[in-house]
Amino acid sequence: MENLMLFLSAFCSYLVKYIVYIVAIVIACFIGIGLRKSSNAKKAAGEGQPENSEKAESN
Repeated sequence: MENLMLFLSAFCSYLVKYIVYIVAIVIACFIGIGLRKSSNAKKAAGEGQPENSEKAESN
């Protein structure tokens, strides 16, 4: 029984670490997307192009 408790304790510890890592990765992705959108908006405003550059590139 003691071995089971040790196993469950270690398992829960690794599970919490895994969840924290996943949350950190998701937050980093959202921050990166926000920074990229901000950078693209500044670049488009500086060049006088519309914010949606996909339509400008396809023409």
